[in-house]
Formats: sequence, C-alpha cells, structure tokens
Amino acid sequence: MSTIPGETTHGELVEKVINVRRCAAVIKGGRRFSFTAMVVVGNRNGRVGWGYGKANEVPPAYEKAIKNATRNMIEIPLQGTTIPHEVWGHFGASKVLLLPASPGTGIIAGGAVRAVCEVAGIRDILTKSFGSNNPQNLVKATIAGLAQLRSKEEVQRLRGVPLP
Repeated sequence: MSTIPGETTHGELVEKVINVRRCAAVIKGGRRFSFTAMVVVGNRNGRVGWGYGKANEVPPAYEKAIKNATRNMIEIPLQGTTIPHEVWGHFGASKVLLLPASPGTGIIAGGAVRAVCEVAGIRDILTKSFGSNNPQNLVKATIAGLAQLRSKEEVQRLRGVPLP
C-alpha cells in the first residue's frame, strides 16, 4: 500500500500531523518560543487516536503528541470500507456529520477530518463540517462521532432483539 504524503509510520501505526503552532512569550532578553503539535495516529484497521504535545522545540512536541495519541486510541467498527451508520460528532463550536458511502466513493472530507478517516482505515465516507473550522476542534469532533458508532451485532446484543 502506498503511503499518503505527510504521514509517517511508527511500527504498525500511521501518524499524521494536523498542525504545529508557535507561541511566543516576551521576556527580558527578547522572545521565548514554544511549540505545540497535534497528531492523529491509527492502524488503518479501525483504531484511531489524537494527541497534543507541547515543548520548547518541534521534535519533542511531536514525540509527546504521538505518545499521547497512542495512549488515547479508540476502537471503531468498520463495515467493509465505510462506517456502519450516520453519526454526528460535536466538540466546542465544531460539528461534523459522518455518512457511510458506497465502495469507490473515497474520502470526501476536509483536511483535519480527512486525516482522521485515513489513519482510521475508512476508505469510503461522506463528511460535512459545520460551525468552527478550527482543526483541533474538528479532529476532536470527528473522533467523538466515530466513538459513537455501533456495529449491527453490538446493537442486537445491547437491545436483546434481532435486527433485520
């Protein structure tokens, strides 16, 4: 499988940087910069997580974000190459609608939502984001939506009734 530009592999996990930001604190001798990095990590087979790291240099911030992301991974049910049902994800002022799509559709999504879907292993999905387009909030809203997904078998077990 060819790798997508902007992502790296770390063992079996695939990492994708959402953004790196610089913050400046003004001190007596000038400015002191610190950096933050947001990363999504997944195994392209239904496991995905996001992480945030802060440090005085970019590489340590990136490493901290990856460590945080691998700790906060969730399992999502996939139905073939798509998701089992429609779901809304909310975080802050961002809302994301995730819709299952037929095979061959591809990932119809913006940058931050696309990154989450790619590392999670979703190949066919339709998405629409509403409200704030802040990448951090969009990633968190997308993962919140994916965490709500339930497979047909899981719903049958929870309800105790067979579904058609």
